[in-house]
Amino acid sequence: MAYEFDEVRTSQEIFYYLLEHHELREEDAPQLYKMYIENESVQNLVKSQGEISDSAIERYGDVIYIIPGNQNRFLGFSKAQLKKELCRSNAKDSDYYLAQFSILVLLLEFFDGQGSSSKTRDYIRVGDLQNSISEHLKEGADRLDESQQENCGIAFTQMLQAYEALRSGDQGSRQKTTKEGFLYHILRFLQMQGLIEYIEQDEMIKTTRKLDHFMDWNLLNKVNYERVMSVLGGQDE
Repeated sequence: MAYEFDEVRTSQEIFYYLLEHHELREEDAPQLYKMYIENESVQNLVKSQGEISDSAIERYGDVIYIIPGNQNRFLGFSKAQLKKELCRSNAKDSDYYLAQFSILVLLLEFFDGQGSSSKTRDYIRVGDLQNSISEHLKEGADRLDESQQENCGIAFTQMLQAYEALRSGDQGSRQKTTKEGFLYHILRFLQMQGLIEYIEQDEMIKTTRKLDHFMDWNLLNKVNYERVMSVLGGQDE
């Protein structure tokens, strides 16, 4: 299929904008947004550039996003990079998986995968999130033996041990060796990615429009939601 020069150039402008800003909103760049929405050739060219760069270009509501693939190390993060960002020095894999599990619990506190919008609450207190993480870990370790944990792909016992190895500090702790500091760095990371609003003085967490869109349109299909709930004890295996 032959494309006009202006279409190719516009698609490159849109793709570069997405690389720089990670999203394209109509109010921020109305001309680029209009060209993507109204010109199928431009849209196909942008999506093609996304595929080449191991990324998906998706429109959720009135925002266009660039979403890195699982193996994308240029736009996304490697396991080593995430471990450094989220965990204490000399962290083990169990510490890394604990960080991922904590993010999963945070998502489940806000989203239930039901109805026209999956969001069920406007905010959560940090202390309540910390308690929820502890409860889910203990429930999983008690409910499943280690062979069952291996089968479902979540090592509750190892993560619980890693969590209990963290010291209990005060609410203002920033040290990754404490439970409070460990969670603080996870929340700061999510805030830097534009996924949550972390109001430190009030110890309050809110989700952003970006995360709301991503959960409603991408992650919370019925199959994924039921699998997550089954391993966290929301329903029987």
